[in-house]
Amino acid sequence: MSEGARQRADGAASVDPERVEAAREAAADADRVVVKAGTNSLTDADSRLDPEKLDKLVDDIAALRERGTDVLLVSSGAIGAGEGLLGVDGETVEEDQALSTVGQSQLMRRYSESFDRHDTTTAQLLLTEHDLANPERFTNAQNTVETLLDWGVVPVINENDAVATEEVRIGDNDMLSSSVAIGLGVDLLVTLTDVGGVYTANPKEDPDAERIEAVGANYGAVEAAVEDSAAARFGGIRTKVRRARAAAEHGVPAVIAGSAEPDVLDRIADGDPVGTLFVPVGGDSDE
Repeated sequence: MSEGARQRADGAASVDPERVEAAREAAADADRVVVKAGTNSLTDADSRLDPEKLDKLVDDIAALRERGTDVLLVSSGAIGAGEGLLGVDGETVEEDQALSTVGQSQLMRRYSESFDRHDTTTAQLLLTEHDLANPERFTNAQNTVETLLDWGVVPVINENDAVATEEVRIGDNDMLSSSVAIGLGVDLLVTLTDVGGVYTANPKEDPDAERIEAVGANYGAVEAAVEDSAAARFGGIRTKVRRARAAAEHGVPAVIAGSAEPDVLDRIADGDPVGTLFVPVGGDSDE
């Protein structure tokens, strides 16, 4: 690790312990949670849906729901699943849109089968930027979600890639999950990824990389450390960090954690120090 990176890592290390503990307790006590699962958390090296990964995610969600927690699942993986199933790599917007329709149906079939093991019903909800930006459309979506949760159904949310052009794209599911968490006023946003949280460097390439336990007043240093690691083909973490921070700025604690961690959602609900916690900021901020 370079000296500059080391200094940024040192700056990213400290957050007021009392604020961290309060945020961890708030996360543990959450009544309604948005869980976002990325493509790498659901597919294998060939972009095919990985049954073990998907079942593990469902089991983790089921364990959280057994505590009485409402869960909304924002799931990536539709385009990747379509590519894996057809053996076609999308090279144009039109191809990605078509692949998403193939992959989305497969994705929902597998979710339905997996949640059936827990006697739980799922529902598909596909959104575009118009649905988030237009108050009437968002209210309709919100009412649908509330009804589904009242019925004990798990909403599975994704961007409507089949019709999302550049003008109406949300961007990615990190942005979608954060927008849903903020718009619906949930109690916690959990982003599951293929690494164990936010690190001072790319943990896949740097053995000295250290996990950052919490983000609050140290956000500037964390962002700088992430920018360094992103330059080394680790760019996906940038959006996750920014969108977790956006949720925190709206009073919603957020956690970025590894999807492969045993009982990851249960441990968050137990108040354990899992992944990287984003401490809510606002009027009573220490910043």
